[in-house]
Amino acid sequence: MTCYLNSLLQTLYMTPEFRNALYRWEFEDSEEDPVTSIPYQLQRLFVLLQTSKKRAIETTDVTRSFGWDSSEAWQQHDVQELCRVMFDALEQKWKQTEQADLINQLYQGKLKDYVRCLECGYESWRIDTYLDIPLVIRPYGANQAFASVEEALHAFIQPEILDGANQYFCERCKKKCDARKGLRFLHFPYLLTLQLKRFDFDYTTMHRIKLNDRMTFPEELDMGSFIDIEDESPQTESCTDSGAENEGSCHSDQMSNDFSNDDGIDEGICLENNSAAERISKVVSEKNSLLYELFSVMVHSGSAAGGHYYACIKSFSDDQWYSFNDQHVSKITHEDIKKTYGGSSGSRGYYSSAFASSTNAYMLIYRLKDTTRNAKFLEVNEYPEHIKQLVEKEKELEEQEKRQREIERNTCKIKLFCMHPVKQIMMENKLEVHKDKTLKEAVELAYKIMDLEEAVPLNCCRLVKYDEFHDYLERSYEGEDDTAMGILLGGVKSTYMFDLLLETRQPDQSFQCYKPGEVMVKVHVVDLKQDTVAPPISVRAYLNQTVTEFKYLISKAVHLPAETMRVVLERCYNDLRLLNVANKTLKAEGFFRSNKVFIESSDSQDRQLPFTDSQLWKLLDRHANTIRLYVSLPEQSPGLLFRRTIFQKQQQQEGDNGDSSRSTEASDFENIESPSNEADSSASTENQELENQIQVSDTDNFQSEERSDSDLNNDRSTSSVDSDILSSSHSSDTLCNVDNAAISLANGLDSHSITSSRRSKANEGKKETWDTAEEDSGTDSEYDESGKSRAEAQFMYFKAEPYIAEEGSGEGQKWLLIHVDKRITLSAFKQLLEPFVGVPSSQFKVFRIYASSQEFESVRLNETLSSFSDDNKITIRFGRALKKGEYRVKVYQLLVNDPEPCKFLIDSVFAKGMTVRQSKEELLPQLREQCGLNLTVDRYRLRKKTWKNPGTVFLDYHVYEEDINISSNWEVFLEILEEAEKMKSMSQLAVLSRRWRPSEMKLDPFQEIVLESSSVDELKEKLSALSGIISENIEFAKGRGTFPCEISILEIHQDLDWNPKVSTLNVWPLYICDDGAVIFYRDKTEEMVELTEDQRNELMKKESSRLQKTGHRVTYSPRKEKALKIYLDGAPNKDLTQD
Repeated sequence: MTCYLNSLLQTLYMTPEFRNALYRWEFEDSEEDPVTSIPYQLQRLFVLLQTSKKRAIETTDVTRSFGWDSSEAWQQHDVQELCRVMFDALEQKWKQTEQADLINQLYQGKLKDYVRCLECGYESWRIDTYLDIPLVIRPYGANQAFASVEEALHAFIQPEILDGANQYFCERCKKKCDARKGLRFLHFPYLLTLQLKRFDFDYTTMHRIKLNDRMTFPEELDMGSFIDIEDESPQTESCTDSGAENEGSCHSDQMSNDFSNDDGIDEGICLENNSAAERISKVVSEKNSLLYELFSVMVHSGSAAGGHYYACIKSFSDDQWYSFNDQHVSKITHEDIKKTYGGSSGSRGYYSSAFASSTNAYMLIYRLKDTTRNAKFLEVNEYPEHIKQLVEKEKELEEQEKRQREIERNTCKIKLFCMHPVKQIMMENKLEVHKDKTLKEAVELAYKIMDLEEAVPLNCCRLVKYDEFHDYLERSYEGEDDTAMGILLGGVKSTYMFDLLLETRQPDQSFQCYKPGEVMVKVHVVDLKQDTVAPPISVRAYLNQTVTEFKYLISKAVHLPAETMRVVLERCYNDLRLLNVANKTLKAEGFFRSNKVFIESSDSQDRQLPFTDSQLWKLLDRHANTIRLYVSLPEQSPGLLFRRTIFQKQQQQEGDNGDSSRSTEASDFENIESPSNEADSSASTENQELENQIQVSDTDNFQSEERSDSDLNNDRSTSSVDSDILSSSHSSDTLCNVDNAAISLANGLDSHSITSSRRSKANEGKKETWDTAEEDSGTDSEYDESGKSRAEAQFMYFKAEPYIAEEGSGEGQKWLLIHVDKRITLSAFKQLLEPFVGVPSSQFKVFRIYASSQEFESVRLNETLSSFSDDNKITIRFGRALKKGEYRVKVYQLLVNDPEPCKFLIDSVFAKGMTVRQSKEELLPQLREQCGLNLTVDRYRLRKKTWKNPGTVFLDYHVYEEDINISSNWEVFLEILEEAEKMKSMSQLAVLSRRWRPSEMKLDPFQEIVLESSSVDELKEKLSALSGIISENIEFAKGRGTFPCEISILEIHQDLDWNPKVSTLNVWPLYICDDGAVIFYRDKTEEMVELTEDQRNELMKKESSRLQKTGHRVTYSPRKEKALKIYLDGAPNKDLTQD
């Protein structure tokens, strides 16, 4: 996207006069930072283009000197705009140097902007300067484009007649008179730049467009016919847009002459000391030498929506044309130049489409043919001394880069891992080592990279071949200390199919030999008495070993008898296989490069049971399906504490009475082993103790072990050959080995462990779903029609303990660390949380927190927790859980005349079959308690909310899901009424009207009017009654954009479509068919106030500030364009810029 910059820089580089002058300028290190010096970076770029052996040179340093970051450098801009801005910046940088006037000397021309009275001959004029001449491709309103550049130049200086309402006020006649206004060229620059204005604006489609019409241009252009021989002005150069003028006013650079005796001739003669004959003779001589030679054509290929710039440039060294297309340069012919004239095939309308693409010339640069001034490029031996030094400096830098690239080509780059011997965390880094370095030297380098100097001696470290994905040690390198790394790694490659592990040992230990062909086995020791699964230890085996041999191998590692050992292989998630065939090989049993097994050696009756009925299977099944969750509990309010106490008393009373049935306000688990009676009798006390143990903490900065599978886009529980690979600490290892304490069912209500008698297939094949409720209307009810709990708990393991979060994260929140079987339903999970939350499960909500800190409510009560992963965070909030047919609704207040018209009030619940009036009545106490709004049901209304726009007014008798469609997370507007509701039926139409007062430059507040029909006549009658304006004098327009349809008061009078020719509101172009439309209206007899320039500027600032605050901006462009700026101090946040 920097093609616009490249084409301009390449043209300047191929301009001898500019390049030579740039070389003569010398940079002073003491005065400026070279990084921010635009001339110095251009100088470096040109030197590199001329002397470097590289295929292409980057422009990064140049754009950095402009003060641009990477995003600004890649922003598409207009090449003519860049040329003007860069020349301005160079002039600023070259002040008080020999090059201070360089741009003016090369590129600046002069013209006269005049207005001449046709009655008395009085002429007012001013001198303007220009850097380029903008030429119109096709005049506005014309059906045909100019055929050539010469024709467009003649049109550029063609005068226009000011008559009628556009008459000119003559200072001599003291009245408005017909006048002739135009431009005259006084001086052409040495380098003449012509801009072909191919980009225009289509007011019918409100899009920028590109004009692809054919316009020829000559290789030699004679400008003599365009010079004004009767005017002379000194040749000074400064860029001004010559198209602007101020009629009837004279500035300090303007003059007036009397031409009353010239009989309306369109040329004026300046009275000077020199004789007219001498002056005319001099100008005629100049006129005869104004022959220009084309040497650069900047081409735009594409449409108004975007495209590509490149340059066709003629070399003055060999008179050959070249195409400069970014880094590609190739020879072209004159025929290729003619192809840039333009002219698209096929017939088109007045304007080309905004997206019609074509390739044509956009900017032409000519050089004056003058043998006394035409320069040649400086050769290397002609360089000034400072340029020679710069060439040597750049050559040295290039050599250094070449040497560095050579080193890079011989450097092996591979991932390096290391388990820190003290912190016991897996560290990852990149090892970059030269291919000729030995293994011993690579170990020293890895030792420094991993910063192990204070943790372990160097001689206790070695590098081994490692497969990080399978957590598999492939081989060790015994006796290879002096072998080159390039040989060990198989050469220098861009990527390797393996990694390296920096393995460590204790000083009194020895390294194990890892041979190719071995497999790694992670062995977990299971203790059935303690009900625990130990962390893994690594054992290496061979695939051709038998199960019996493998048991003896494990026996040596864990010091348990092999004779009574049971070995269970976990091939993948929840796939447990008991290895009970003694002579079967590990390969036949399905072992792979990395494996996980569980072993148990107690001589108990459990060995006699079928495997799926054994305690070992139950424990392993629980181990595989238990996840660790962090749960944030809500802060208790006095009212909620009161309800909690009642709830706990109800629980305790039901327990004392031995009543197995529970009300809908309490939990009801079927097939759940109850804790002991002793635990029941002390449940309330122990719960209170747990409550007291939970520390108040903050959730915002809570730090925990983050996992990739807890991310929003990949939030399902992990299933892999080795689930331990994905985490340095498996959830169930932590669960079963906290303080080496056994988990007991008699620990009170803070720990429940319920498992099925045999493995159930109930959940197999069940589709996992997301917890967000947008997909369904409504949610699953926690209770069936009989009021019985639907939380069937066949898989039930639950353990909660207090957790202290990190400091500095919000007060009033308590945390639980929960281990739970993920096969239980959300309903069962909520009921298990009841003792800790203190209210029934129907009175609180569960929100899942994703990695991006977004919260989504989990509402599918009959779905399992299978979509949750280890270390997921959950927030509990008070609020009634939804039942079937209920919907959560966000209620916003509509304040039509406030700066912020949309204000959130409360969350509420609407039910299917409820009337609007019933929902309004239910909202009243909530609005009073939570928002301080004391309303009556008849003094406010509910209406549809579509983003920020108010819509249909809901009438009291409307029924949800019958008359009004409702969905999950629905939003609705609440609007307070100042008088009784006027909307009585759906045939009425409520619109919001706002009066525009052009004589005062202000808008009145919104006022609602209710129409009985869609008639424009009725609308005007209602507006007339509201404002007192006669109906015939009312003009109206529909507001644009989102409510409140903000528009600048400087634009509203002209920009809106006032008084559309329609008789009803529900037809084009209004299409007002629903309540909430915005109507602006005005009195057509009210005249617009005339503002002074100062008043207009002040009002413009206020309006700009107001619209920015409200976030409303009316723009015609489908693409946001960014102003091109060059920051002279290199910092974009400074004031000194060129734009």
